[in-house]
Amino acid sequence: MFHEIRRLVFIALFAALFIVMSAIKIDLGFTPVPITLQNLAVMLAGAFLGAGPGFASIAIVVALTATGLPLLHGQGGITYIAGPTGGFILIFPVCALLIGFFAARLLRSEKFAGNRILLAIALFFVFELFGSALAYIGGVPWFMNVTGYSLERALAASCYPFLPGDAIKSLLAAILTVALRPYLPAVRGYGNRRATE
Repeated sequence: MFHEIRRLVFIALFAALFIVMSAIKIDLGFTPVPITLQNLAVMLAGAFLGAGPGFASIAIVVALTATGLPLLHGQGGITYIAGPTGGFILIFPVCALLIGFFAARLLRSEKFAGNRILLAIALFFVFELFGSALAYIGGVPWFMNVTGYSLERALAASCYPFLPGDAIKSLLAAILTVALRPYLPAVRGYGNRRATE
């Protein structure tokens, strides 16, 4: 029971982290898509909580935002979710789910047991694939549909300017995951079980 309560607490904490990191934003002016730390929170939620709880932590925020609570960028409601950035918001829980799934397998793989650098590199690619590329697969078509932009213009407005920042966030998430790997059992509510379980 205690472990389940602790797991729920961490789900709530990572949900709060997602909200806080969405509030840190830079408006670029030429696009309604701001630079934020949202997908860094998604990466960390998946890596630290695992697939199911990671999904839950992000999905809870998305669902509450859809009800009208101003949790993302200080905004909320169905109109906001259906706006130009809605595709990114709606796919974020899936990003956390897949990051959690694949990160867990890397963390328990014996191939990386004694090599932190190789583990960090492998995690970096997981974060880039599922925390960045997958978000654009969901976000860019939605952005095109809402704005009426062509694919080329949509990529220029909602993808290309953000790729360098995504790479930095993926690297940071990989470093944090490897550095804090010994604490993952406590975060996931596993007690004294291995972080790689």
